[in-house]
Amino acid sequence: MAEATWGDDTKTPAIDWRMSASLEDVPRGSEDIAEVTSLEGAVRAWRELDPAHQSAATLTLERAIQLDGVSLTAFTGNSISALVEKLPG
Repeated sequence: MAEATWGDDTKTPAIDWRMSASLEDVPRGSEDIAEVTSLEGAVRAWRELDPAHQSAATLTLERAIQLDGVSLTAFTGNSISALVEKLPG
């Protein structure tokens, strides 16, 4: 019989950083157009925004990820920083 283990890996399994993600509510030039890119690219772009634009941003994922035991498909404002901490090196 296999023994079940519970730890941080079960609360936050590996994230597919190549999945599509949309970074919205961020001005691009004179327009406010959503950028669709990889999740990693969107999180890195959010990290470079000034604090006001970081707070206004919305990140929508192609499919749900599990972060700290919670399944999520979207992040808003400064909650995106939880993904910054998980970015691959």
